[in-house]
Amino acid sequence: MNTNLSSSAPSQLETDCLVAVVLDRCEKDQSEKDKPAPSIECADSAVREAAREVISSGEVTGKTFETTLLHRPTGLQAKRLLLVGGGKAKNFSAAELRKLAGAAVRTLKGKNIRSFAFALPQNGVAAPDAVRAIIEGAFVGNFDPGYYKSDRNDKDKDQKIDAVTIVVPGDPKTLEGAMHAGRIVAESQNFARDLTNEPSNRMTPTIMAERAQKMASDVGLKCEVHGADKIRQLKMGAFWGVAQGSEEPPALIVLRYEPQGAAKNVHLGLVGKGVTFDTGGISIKPADGMEKMKYDMAGAATMIGVMRAIALLKPKVKVTAIICATENMPSGKAQKPGDVQIAMSGKSIEIINTDAEGRLILADGLCYARQLGCTHLVDAATLTGAVVVALGYVNTGIFASDDQMYDRFANANQQAGEKMWRLPLDDEYKETLKSNIADMVNAGSRYGGAIFAAMFLKEFAEDTPWIHLDIAGTAWMEENKPWIAKGPSGIALRSLVEFVKGWEQ
Repeated sequence: MNTNLSSSAPSQLETDCLVAVVLDRCEKDQSEKDKPAPSIECADSAVREAAREVISSGEVTGKTFETTLLHRPTGLQAKRLLLVGGGKAKNFSAAELRKLAGAAVRTLKGKNIRSFAFALPQNGVAAPDAVRAIIEGAFVGNFDPGYYKSDRNDKDKDQKIDAVTIVVPGDPKTLEGAMHAGRIVAESQNFARDLTNEPSNRMTPTIMAERAQKMASDVGLKCEVHGADKIRQLKMGAFWGVAQGSEEPPALIVLRYEPQGAAKNVHLGLVGKGVTFDTGGISIKPADGMEKMKYDMAGAATMIGVMRAIALLKPKVKVTAIICATENMPSGKAQKPGDVQIAMSGKSIEIINTDAEGRLILADGLCYARQLGCTHLVDAATLTGAVVVALGYVNTGIFASDDQMYDRFANANQQAGEKMWRLPLDDEYKETLKSNIADMVNAGSRYGGAIFAAMFLKEFAEDTPWIHLDIAGTAWMEENKPWIAKGPSGIALRSLVEFVKGWEQ
């Protein structure tokens, strides 16, 4: 999708469609009831006049994601005017604007419109933040997960937006950096979504490694890929315990970003769970819904996408990503409940449930990151169904061993506009890790299951400041939303990019 900036008056811009945001600026009346007071957030009086009749009719309220399409709007050079509701003006932010841009794209591409212009809203969001939000939202909304459908006609195949122009006041050159950054992040998020969207026969650990290698070559990252021999040589017994049951060979993928001038005392380690298909192993999952387990590598996809983004954005901080990629399959070679595996750190793990495999591969990934000199660790994983029980499909679960590091991440998360909720890591939970035969068990009580998994990982991060993101409930959209298609979301990528950038300050 081509992206452009224009300083033309919105009413004078020739385009297939001009998009304008409508906010509800209502105030309480004497009865304390809200009365909608829709306001078009555009300084161009001609745009406001073109929509005056439909606004005054009460048809447009400014409700979030409400869309109204006007054809041949009077006084405008645009062929159409799309009004997109952004909700209450007092609550409006860049996060809402990002979703509105996605909603505009999904509305227009469904009508076979190929290009549009978006009038930058005059609502208090700083212009650079607004430009980035619009670009990011537009790219996310344009993503199509159904590219294997053979019965789509030509119209369906071409149903996408080819170009977007953001209409800004003043000199557009001052906002080119924001547009460029937004495009990099959005394309990287869609890159991660594309990896996650692939079925497991088209996204094996080997193919994931090949995709990572090609991406690294394209953007100038160092990439190493190691197989089973290296995994065993490193004594990654927890990782190998999961991988041994599959005919598909595992892959240990290491991506390195080492810019000149980076601080010598900071080395960020990003660890991603890359289970390209999860049957549950011997503790096999129910058949219902198992097809979704192709997305059990979403954490790995996110970290690969993050590395792509930072390689192009070029922050002055050293970052290494470790991706542990494997299938979790039942076979005559698969690990069994009751087995004991020795992790890379030397800790012994009693396998209670082979479907608690993600924490096993992450355990060795975290240990390896520390061995490579990483001073701060973040992992992302579709780790537990328990986090979905706790937080539903709205918030990512976040765990942190270090409050200062958490504050950094929370600030980045706020800038990125992704919903996350911190869960506890109290020492009392550690009791559930105890095993009669080994140092710890890999699965405990179903009560507090997401916390148990995080406590397990904390044992392998040890004293290194560490954050764990359980994205099991947010990495896959269960249904179509106005701003994003059903399927992979690319969650946490924007927050992680902001987090990495924050370390160069």
